[in-house]
Amino acid sequence: MASVAFIGLGVMGYPMAGFLKTKGGHDVTVYNRTAAKAEKWATEYGGSFASTPADAAEDADFIFCCVGNDDDLRSVTIGENGAFHTIKNGAIFVDNTTASANVARELAAIASGKGFGFLDAPVSGGQAGAENGVLTVMVGGDQTTFDAAKPVIECYAKMVGLMGDIGAGQLTKMMNQICIAGLVQGLSEAIHLGQAAGLDIEKVVDVISKGAAGSWQMENRYKTMDAGEYEHGFAVDWMRKDLKICLEEGEAQGVSLPVTALVDQFYSEVQRMGGNRWDTSSLLARLDNSKK
Repeated sequence: MASVAFIGLGVMGYPMAGFLKTKGGHDVTVYNRTAAKAEKWATEYGGSFASTPADAAEDADFIFCCVGNDDDLRSVTIGENGAFHTIKNGAIFVDNTTASANVARELAAIASGKGFGFLDAPVSGGQAGAENGVLTVMVGGDQTTFDAAKPVIECYAKMVGLMGDIGAGQLTKMMNQICIAGLVQGLSEAIHLGQAAGLDIEKVVDVISKGAAGSWQMENRYKTMDAGEYEHGFAVDWMRKDLKICLEEGEAQGVSLPVTALVDQFYSEVQRMGGNRWDTSSLLARLDNSKK
């Protein structure tokens, strides 16, 4: 059993912190910007809560973080009352936020100077993956730090892999989001055509999902997409945040990402339709709207 802190109790962090307590048996202290949510978590899981990130991180062996973006991450680490001010020598900070590779390198350098480890460890699997403890975790960092943290990370994951040095986890997550963007657009166009032609979408997917067209998105989203329901996963606002990171990294690397840029613009149209909190499969709603 380790002393663990978890910073950020959103739809992902709340159950992730729960698995660290229930599956791992760790002594967990949580922090959340909205204190009532931290209090609720502590009541539900039997852990404790802190009033600041610094208080949560003090004396912890492992500090996990899952917040919104680069600015949020800096705020809870190096900002006023940030966790980095109190993390003890030899502890390990595991950042599950989907953020830029640059901020990962920036914070890792500060952590090294203060004598504790840092891993950038974004996750994939969505809210359902977090609630079921079966996330995929893509990690950047050194082997020794990874080996020490992996057994703890595995409390909420089905797959944990070291991708390379600091920043490699975030770069891997960018590749993940690029793949998803293209897949969902293709699936949306296929269902849109099938519906217009009067095909039975369930029968079609039952066949094509067994072949080269099959994907997680097809298996898990086609029914709700066919029904016009978009309340089942990762929100459009967050996907656009992630795609912005991808496009900025592509520009920095001199790499063209034309499909990613196009799908990002399609998501901006979904936002203008009021779909900010719809899940990413709502690209189909944009196509349906274009018929009107």
